[in-house]
Amino acid sequence: MASESSEVVKEFRFFRVYKDGRLEFFMPPVEKIPPFDDPITGVRSKDVVISLDPPVSARIFLPRISDPTRKLPLLFYVHGGGFSMLSAFARSYHNFVSTAAAEAGAIAVSVEYGLFPSRPIPACYDDSWAALRWVAGHAGGDGAEPWLNEHADFGRVFIGGDSAGGNISHTLAARVGSIGLPQGVKVVGVILVHPYFGGTDDDQMWLHMCPTNGGLSDPTLKPAKEDLARLGCEKVLVFVAEKDHLMEVGIGYYEELKKSGWKGSVELVKNVGEEHCFHIHKPEYEKAVELKDKFVSFIKHN
Repeated sequence: MASESSEVVKEFRFFRVYKDGRLEFFMPPVEKIPPFDDPITGVRSKDVVISLDPPVSARIFLPRISDPTRKLPLLFYVHGGGFSMLSAFARSYHNFVSTAAAEAGAIAVSVEYGLFPSRPIPACYDDSWAALRWVAGHAGGDGAEPWLNEHADFGRVFIGGDSAGGNISHTLAARVGSIGLPQGVKVVGVILVHPYFGGTDDDQMWLHMCPTNGGLSDPTLKPAKEDLARLGCEKVLVFVAEKDHLMEVGIGYYEELKKSGWKGSVELVKNVGEEHCFHIHKPEYEKAVELKDKFVSFIKHN
């Protein structure tokens, strides 16, 4: 008979839980890279501390400035990782957001939010909301971060994220619609890439990571109709991948949003033959470039 310390009581997609409460993650810890100035693209990056308690930080990306008098659209990005892994400071996310900033001509803020198990859900939502409000607090030009004061166009804010970050991005848009942001801040669009919502085998994993959950109908797991109806943006772009187990819930989100009474416009893009978040893992791949180009175009043309 297995000892209590080695007996597995629950096993999910990303980790298993032992009887003594110990967790074993199936993926190694992510390697983080420091910010740097890219001599090829001209994108500069730096890290900022938003809050010490709870600990929330972000990486800011500033593209090459050709006209100092022109304000830049602002991308607020939320990384994926199943609410328990990865980082805004991982090389893959640094590269994706830096590329998006360069090609969209946008200043970008990539939030580093709290992860399970050290900070169970709903920390990810609350940290990301605190970071978005911190960013919005620069709309008057007198915030703590000069890059935002000097270069951000707060009338053209975009929220984007993939996987868990897509889920969090929806909740942020719902909070914008219900709670609001400071005067002068307008969220034009939201981009959800292969978003993680309820309705799959991962539901029990999410419930385990959120001890204060409201069950399978929790609106942060399964978006509520009233939240969809009052999304605080004008346009939504949803990507789904054909070989992704989350594809159907992503399509369901798109369909429910259209029926909710929300007055904005939503577009669905299906990545045929592709896996979950393939664009992050294989950024040079032709279809990954197509996804990135669509992501960038959404920002440039809205």
